[in-house]
Amino acid sequence: MRYDLVIFDNDGVLVDSEPISNRLLAAYLTELGHPTSYEDSLRDYMGAAMHRVHDLVEERTGERLPADFDDVFHARVFAAFERELTAVGGAVDVLEKLAADGVPYCVASSGSHERIRVGHRKTGLDRWFEDGRIFSSQDVGRGKPAPDLFLYAAERMGVEPARCVVIEDSPLGVQAAVAAGMDVYGFTAMTPAAKLAGAGELFSDMGQLIDLLV
Repeated sequence: MRYDLVIFDNDGVLVDSEPISNRLLAAYLTELGHPTSYEDSLRDYMGAAMHRVHDLVEERTGERLPADFDDVFHARVFAAFERELTAVGGAVDVLEKLAADGVPYCVASSGSHERIRVGHRKTGLDRWFEDGRIFSSQDVGRGKPAPDLFLYAAERMGVEPARCVVIEDSPLGVQAAVAAGMDVYGFTAMTPAAKLAGAGELFSDMGQLIDLLV
């Protein structure tokens, strides 16, 4: 294996949550008087921590989102996860291979710890991720595209950034990985390859990942 640590983004890479959460985010923002399409949400918020939603809405409109915005949004998302969420095709095969080969891995997500765990329980991925392998933007001061989360994950896992590879599907995540001094592979199942141009490798099927890592 070419790396000492594989760092996975969560949403869109391990769990197929981006269509669900961005559909609900667009609908909720529109409901609050900030017209947002599904495509707008993907463009502006995919891969970002919740503070980016608050920051962009206030920057564009001068208005602050309600104090309970995050709680209401997450309640809607978690309810939809229970109905609809699945693991990304091939993700389990990748995790099984890494575990069998003794290759360290973890998840570093813009989502909250609760969101990560809800998604993993629903999809059965929780068996692969005990607490020591889960890192959230909640753990650091700044979310992606800042490098803080990936650097924090590498430090906690005891691996130098240069020996890490990040698996990402969002432009913000690719920017964060590059800023952290890590190699990054861009998963293009939902994101056009041109938007992940900073990635060293691009792949559209999770089944391709193991071959890229060796």
